[in-house]
Amino acid sequence: MFSKKQSFIKGAIIISFGGFVSKILGAVYRIPLTAFLGGEGMGIYQMVYPLYCILLTVSASGIPTGIARLISSGSGKGAERQAFALYGTIGIVGTILMYLFSAPLASIQGESAINLCCVMLCPSVFFVSVLSVVRGYFQGRGNMYPTAVTEILEQVIKVAIGCGLAWYFKSNLTYAVASTLFAVTVSEFVSTAIALIWYLKGRAKQPLFKVAPVPYSAIIKYTVPLTLTAIAMPASQLLESIAAVRLLKEFTDNATALYGVFSGCAVTIINLPVSITYGLAAASVPQISPLAEKGDKDGAKAKAYKSLLLTLAISLPAAIVLFAFAPLAARLIFSSLEGEEKQILIRLVRIMAVNAVTLSLVQTSSACLTSLGSPVKSTVTQWTTCILRVALTALLIKFTELSIAGAAIAANCSYLVAALINIWYISREKSGRGTTYENNLDRLGHRRIRVDEGR
Repeated sequence: MFSKKQSFIKGAIIISFGGFVSKILGAVYRIPLTAFLGGEGMGIYQMVYPLYCILLTVSASGIPTGIARLISSGSGKGAERQAFALYGTIGIVGTILMYLFSAPLASIQGESAINLCCVMLCPSVFFVSVLSVVRGYFQGRGNMYPTAVTEILEQVIKVAIGCGLAWYFKSNLTYAVASTLFAVTVSEFVSTAIALIWYLKGRAKQPLFKVAPVPYSAIIKYTVPLTLTAIAMPASQLLESIAAVRLLKEFTDNATALYGVFSGCAVTIINLPVSITYGLAAASVPQISPLAEKGDKDGAKAKAYKSLLLTLAISLPAAIVLFAFAPLAARLIFSSLEGEEKQILIRLVRIMAVNAVTLSLVQTSSACLTSLGSPVKSTVTQWTTCILRVALTALLIKFTELSIAGAAIAANCSYLVAALINIWYISREKSGRGTTYENNLDRLGHRRIRVDEGR
């Protein structure tokens, strides 16, 4: 059953379940992790991730949706083969760059432990690049099981190895944090190996017709805008981590710990409901893109609005629950936090509860714009709001008494603006019929050449 295509709802449920279980495991992981590393250790842990996410975004983040869009539209058969070569190479470059930037980043952020942490984490950039191609291939064929299973597997391995190593090195904070990041590398290696085996066993049989390779330009057309879209968030987080920690140090001695509570704890809780709606974003691509490819923008937009309404129906109650039960969430997930840090976490979760709605809508609307053939529009949106977020964070921390809460309010404003702009873009998509599916096949070079059966 794991090799079959699923319906929109079933596919969304499968991938949402995988994402939710993955996030739950990640949140549960923070309980022992916070106990072993403390607020300062969590701050170091989170300060490493922005650079990692930027390199990961360049080498991987645009792949699943972009490849899924090509394959599901019918105009990108075999696109994954070119993607393996292209993004495998980019993944290697990303790994090397993270290794080279580890020392400069540690110097800029004023935390020497970051150097070793980056070295332990950098190989995973390559593994995730390859893994993302496999996920995009199966998503394009309407099969969400590989994505869901590998997401859960990643977390299980990371939790098991990470907790063991963090406990073993708990007397040395630098080694403890670095070992948890090494666990991420191990989890990505194992998940990638299993995904490749799945792909080799389940890939489509070679046709009797010789199919011209998908041009790299066709892959880049969708994956590069998606990459630029996805890179905006970690870029803003990297700049935010530098600005927030440096500005907070002017007012307090525990700036790193405060940022750890915000980025490592509050954001983790907020992302739980967002992970559920990720399934709707991923499952909408193979539903919308064939209609858009054939020129039926009215039908494609109707599917997009359906996905957005379902996203709102799920995320709005979740936001209300987060606001109401913030103390319970803080107590259950981050029980090791005490006193002022726990109160700060509760305050941050309540401030950011609205992000469960806005971030979910941004996620789904970005996927819808890609499916409609307009990935560049979501790129413009993300970078506009990225600049807004960093600027607001710096202003609110510097010139108000909000402290780290200023970063939470800045995130609220930026995600709301992003959601509104994306939805406006979708509503402005032109209706009617445009380029036909057959013309697109010719444009992408998919002219089939009959194999001489006598040879």
